[in-house]
Formats: sequence, C-alpha cells, structure tokens
Amino acid sequence: MTGWTLPQPMGRALALAEEAAAAGEVPVGAVVTRHGEVVAEAHNAPRRTHDPTAHAEILAIRRAAEALGDERLTDCELWVTLEPCAMCAGAIVHARIAKLYYAASDPKGGAVEHGARVFEQEQCLHRPEVYAGIGEARAGALLREFFRERR
Repeated sequence: MTGWTLPQPMGRALALAEEAAAAGEVPVGAVVTRHGEVVAEAHNAPRRTHDPTAHAEILAIRRAAEALGDERLTDCELWVTLEPCAMCAGAIVHARIAKLYYAASDPKGGAVEHGARVFEQEQCLHRPEVYAGIGEARAGALLREFFRERR
C-alpha cells in the first residue's frame, strides 16, 4: 500500500523489540495506549529478571494498571510485535484490554490465531478486538535474525 505508514505505537513496540534483542532477550516489544496516548511500554525480560512471566505484554499491562490505578484497562489498546502466548492472552482477558494489535503470527507459541485460541474459548470472559499483521515483516525479520544468530 503506497503511502501507508506504521502506526506510532507499533513503531515504538518494534523499537522496544530491538532493545530486547540487544539485551539478549527474544525480540518482543509491547505498548499500551489509551485515547491515543502511550500509558506503558516494555520489552521481553525473562532472562534478565530470571522471571518466566516477564513477557513484554505482561510487563506493559502491569505498568499500565499501575499508572492508571486500575486493574481493568477497558479503554486501552495493546500493541505487541508477536502473537501473544496463552499466558499473555489470559492477562489481556483479565485486564479487559479493548483492542489487541500484533505484528507477527506465532504458529508455535501463539494462542490467539494458533494453539489454544484463547479468545475463542466458551469460557473466555472478555474478547478484545484483534488486528494482526501490522508491522509483520519487520517483526518477523527481527525474530528470524535473533534466532539465526543463536543457532
């Protein structure tokens, strides 16, 4: 599409993913916005923090809830560079995130359009609007390069 530019929050999420890769973490970045303003952001940090739950989405959701003083992020959007896993999809549900935007699909570990398909389960308490493929080429290239360097 000619003239199309990447939405600013996804551009920032991709920059955070690059920071994660530079720190030796799997390159995933996440940004929470509300009414077009950035509320919180994070990149993957499980290796640095020795915390298997320190995924970019979880950290960004925690920071957004703290910044807004509310565990319900009903008027917020989450921008992330990789399809969320089951843990992160569950956190999105519990936080009541209104919209999820993600770049690259994850056939192995994703749980939105792959695997558990968390939002499609009958027991799912909340279903965000989901938009996939925004910045997919850049996010996919970051991931491929990161894993190629480690093999």
